[in-house]
Amino acid sequence: MSGGRLQQNNITVSGLITECVVSNAPVTKILDFGQHAYADTFVRPDQLHLSEPVFPLQVYLNSDSGSIQLGYVSSAQDRYNLYSYSYTSSNSQTARSHWDEYAQTIKGRGRTGLVVEIGSNDGYLVGQFDNAVGVDSSTEMCALAQEKGIKTVNALFDSVTADLIKNTHGTAGVIIANNVFNHANDPVMFARSVAELLSDTGEFVFEVPYWLSMIESGRFTDMVYHEHPTYFTIKMAWNLLKTAGLEITDFDVVNYHGGSLRVFARRDTGADMPVKIQDAIVRETQMGLFDLAFYQNLQLRFEQEKIKWLTDFYQLLSQDPDAVVIGVGAAAKANTWLTWHGLDKTVIQCIADASSHKQGKYTPLSRIPIVSDQEFAKHDTPYALIMSWNIQHHLQQAILNINPNTRFISQ
Repeated sequence: MSGGRLQQNNITVSGLITECVVSNAPVTKILDFGQHAYADTFVRPDQLHLSEPVFPLQVYLNSDSGSIQLGYVSSAQDRYNLYSYSYTSSNSQTARSHWDEYAQTIKGRGRTGLVVEIGSNDGYLVGQFDNAVGVDSSTEMCALAQEKGIKTVNALFDSVTADLIKNTHGTAGVIIANNVFNHANDPVMFARSVAELLSDTGEFVFEVPYWLSMIESGRFTDMVYHEHPTYFTIKMAWNLLKTAGLEITDFDVVNYHGGSLRVFARRDTGADMPVKIQDAIVRETQMGLFDLAFYQNLQLRFEQEKIKWLTDFYQLLSQDPDAVVIGVGAAAKANTWLTWHGLDKTVIQCIADASSHKQGKYTPLSRIPIVSDQEFAKHDTPYALIMSWNIQHHLQQAILNINPNTRFISQ
């Protein structure tokens, strides 16, 4: 205290990005979700007196490059270290099965040499390779991986980190980046650093949520958050990698996070764009992904759907004033969805989650306590609001096994 006033500490800031991250051409705002905190932030009890950083969550488009990106971009270091990072890539059987399949796919492609995973988290995937090293910006996740004996570099991935790995371990035969390429504030720099570390015959494999799948699902309002500065289309991926000296050889759309792109790339050989890539870009264009008018209608639809859902939800609460509503799945998408709908602990009693890294913490802004799934056993006929909709069937069955009288509210 000084002069009766609280001393001001440093706070995080965001910056307005008015140029395309791929081409540096102007971008146009297409969607606005209001003010949001970091979606992957979970607040400890001793931090409840603090205020989370909150920034505008807006989406911008450059039609020529196909880039879809946030307008306001925050500090990458703050996103993963300002609060204790809680997401672990091995946090569910669904996730573990996906990474097991992923590892087998990589091994089956016959590449040799060093395997580097960018955004290696707790090391579950990279730990399945013998000659491998992980890279992660979260000090907490690196500690978890290192406890398992997995070589891990605690750093944001950039040219300096690429040089460090190359000088220590040599070039990489395979570089993996799953749900992390879209976390980079400067994706071109990220891709150039990949090209620098990749061997001449090496392969870059990355997985990111696919914007087209998000659109088609009708659920992507909760897939947009500050930790995802960029959103991938095939058109954007092709142009981005070409700018960085890489080229796409193939891609798949896999059923993870509601629909993800798995892209295979190599050093740029100057080859023509594969027909598969051409066809995908045509489809993205026909769907309206690069059309400003398309997003004007989409924004209106999202706002109307929000009003309709809230009307039905509060009507349910008015008819059943003793209702106990428990969220299921303390995921980043849950926090975006809760903030977009203006919901907090006054109407959602708690959120159940199987991760011990999240239990005992609170959601950002809404400050809803996170508990174990056994919370459902404490109530006669609770309502369950499934927040992690991409694994809804699995979660519903798990909750019914605990309390068969649970009633479900759909998002």
